Amino acid sequence: MSGPSLRRADSHSLIHEAALEEARELTELLERSLCRGERDKAQGIAWIAVEHWESRTLQHAQSEEEGLYLEAVELKPQLRDVITALTRDHNLMRELAAEIKERLERGEMDEQVLQRFQALILIDQIHNRDEEEMVEKELEERRHGAVSGPKVDGPAAG
Repeated sequence: MSGPSLRRADSHSLIHEAALEEARELTELLERSLCRGERDKAQGIAWIAVEHWESRTLQHAQSEEEGLYLEAVELKPQLRDVITALTRDHNLMRELAAEIKERLERGEMDEQVLQRFQALILIDQIHNRDEEEMVEKELEERRHGAVSGPKVDGPAAG
């Protein structure tokens, strides 16, 4: 079973945005270092960025696949195609991260590495939009569907 933050659109969005913003910042630093000809510095940043993608985004992806996605298909079998597409996004990101690591292990630090980080960001942006839409429209709707009446905030909420 997935944690509550994965099933709530607002919490899920915050997780995505924090990781993606960090990835953008690291990629910008990498690009600046490459432009300045600081290859060693760029390589160090690239290793940090790979670790970031693995420990934040791809670990989060694994949690989604083991919990949220299974629950989504169980609740709404018609989401199978959406889940397949979202899982494909994760696999593309894993493949790009592995390619980056292979290049770095061979001592390569060039525009090709930077382009792969930029591709990771683009895939993740599209993926996050589609996934958050699914969570909001399909899963929160089902969770809130059983509740009738207005939402009560504050002390009256109990």
